Amino acid sequence: MRRSAWILCASVCVVLGGKSVFAGAQISAANLDAKPGPTDSKAAKLYAKAQKELESHKVDVALEDFRKADQQDGGHCVSCEWQAFKAARQLEAWKAAREETALLLDHVTAPEDKAEVHRLTGDVCLAEGGYRIYEEPFLQADKEYASALALAPNNTSCLYGDGIALAHLHQYDKAQNRFQEYIKLAQPTAGNDLEWKRARLFANQPELARKRVSPNFTLLSLDGKTVSMQALQGKVVLIDFWATWCGPCKQALPHLKEIVEKFKGQPLIVVSISLDAEEPTWKNFVAANGMTWIQYRDGGFDGPIASQFNVKAIPTTFTIDANGFVQDQQVGDGEIESKLKKLIAQASDKSLAAPK
Repeated sequence: MRRSAWILCASVCVVLGGKSVFAGAQISAANLDAKPGPTDSKAAKLYAKAQKELESHKVDVALEDFRKADQQDGGHCVSCEWQAFKAARQLEAWKAAREETALLLDHVTAPEDKAEVHRLTGDVCLAEGGYRIYEEPFLQADKEYASALALAPNNTSCLYGDGIALAHLHQYDKAQNRFQEYIKLAQPTAGNDLEWKRARLFANQPELARKRVSPNFTLLSLDGKTVSMQALQGKVVLIDFWATWCGPCKQALPHLKEIVEKFKGQPLIVVSISLDAEEPTWKNFVAANGMTWIQYRDGGFDGPIASQFNVKAIPTTFTIDANGFVQDQQVGDGEIESKLKKLIAQASDKSLAAPK
């Protein structure tokens, strides 16, 4: 069992403790990853301990130990601050994450490193703002992205992020300009094709950038096929998070099978993502229950895809339209057929499809 505590109830299975990484978050930064660890021997020992704690999913403990290691190393250990930042991001401890980027800005010297830290801070502010109407995080995000772009004018990640922030601030003309700048500089590749297409859409309709978009996940299904949100564009996607140990999930399974059968041959893709830790148990259950649609095992609430979707209870379904926007999220076995029927009809109507 994972470190998090479980509560089982009549309608859903819930996890308490442990938070998820913001969907679409770009945490990796090559220059910061390459920074050396602490030079003080005690700090180095504590730093190594914190790294092992991360591997054991003890993220909150690791955060505190990375911070202590930084203090023991004189308060200027860039690698300690970077690792603490990543732990804070994973915990969704936004204040702690911003405190670490403030320290990093004081200690990195290269303009490209400072630009990267400003970009990371902007990402944190976007994550903190989420999909609420509270403006302050988006104002801060815009400020951070602007600082990053002053140092690195061609940073496409900052242009895209600032477009999102400005759209949330209802500054649609400025948002539109950011997305247009992004399109001019970025080239669609296998890694950013979905983002590039969304930027094209947002450049025409910047108000859509305020909507919730699906994370661009990629998975290898039980039958050995690679499935990605990018490849599913143009189809309605129903994502079902479940587990074999979850009683309410088992109760909801017949309903899900009915949906699969009812919409067979239509532009709907159903993806079931199991939070089972044991692979044999999961495989046996899938086979025994005739679950013939796309199946994937994520391993727990802290699995990569469950974290991207911020899943806290199961069964949970996400209904995603043909343009990749999350249109519905339901915890428990709810009524979703009417929503699916409407979105499938829209997906079938080429006049409503996103611009290519």
